[in-house]
Amino acid sequence: MKKVKIIGVPEHFNMPWHLAIEEGAFEERGIELEWTDIPEGTGKMCQMLENQETDLAIILTEGLIKSITEGNPAKIVQEYIASPLHWGIHVGAKSTYNSIDDLMGRKVAISRFGSGSHLMAYVNAQNEGWDTQNLQFEVINNLDGAVEALTKGTADYFMWEHFTTKPLVDQQVFRRLGDCPTPWPCFVIAATDSFIQDNASTLEHILEIINMYTADFKQIPSIDRTLANRYGQQLEDIQEWMSMTRWSQSQLKPQTVEKVQDTLMDLKLIVKQKPYTDIAFSKG
Repeated sequence: MKKVKIIGVPEHFNMPWHLAIEEGAFEERGIELEWTDIPEGTGKMCQMLENQETDLAIILTEGLIKSITEGNPAKIVQEYIASPLHWGIHVGAKSTYNSIDDLMGRKVAISRFGSGSHLMAYVNAQNEGWDTQNLQFEVINNLDGAVEALTKGTADYFMWEHFTTKPLVDQQVFRRLGDCPTPWPCFVIAATDSFIQDNASTLEHILEIINMYTADFKQIPSIDRTLANRYGQQLEDIQEWMSMTRWSQSQLKPQTVEKVQDTLMDLKLIVKQKPYTDIAFSKG
């Protein structure tokens, strides 16, 4: 049995992986896929790829591309979610801020530098016409840290996936002032260069299996109820999320990689761009 380590956020996007693991789909091909949840998100996962603490990661597109341009020895092996991620812009329930305009110059909570919550704060600031050089950050590690920071006032706002944070909005822990969608497909499957080099056929089997699961995922009977129960979500929220979400079974396009790098350069978040072949793995 070939042991493979994989990491991802503990969110509903990754349910196809859990189903495939629970149903023994990888074991049938002689693969023991060991999943670890990483609640700290993309910044932490980039670090784990770089340190060879995992073989694969389900990770945010912009965070991984930034990390690869900075020398992370990993590549995108496939697009995973083809639709944008909708980042909710949240404040504490008792906060005096009532609109996104009120947040200009305020401190944003981020899981860590290089994470999606960090990079998307720049994208949102650019969308709003703010000076991105004036952004201030408070590192909070994870969702629990964000609750504490926004409740105590050590940070003013926090960007995280709309539906993951919806229960906190329903419980009146957070108020959501708006959403900021990513301008590109949001999640990719990443692998370390060493794993790609040494385990080409294993990687092919893994992608083949997950693509079968994602292609049919929305047709699974009562999958909306299963997701709602498993992730503590309202059924109507999960149904809305599923209607907005598209899984992919193909590689990320060169023009998408170029757009992400152009945006990161424009925001001064990377210092150089890399060719497509340095960022995305192609079997050809």
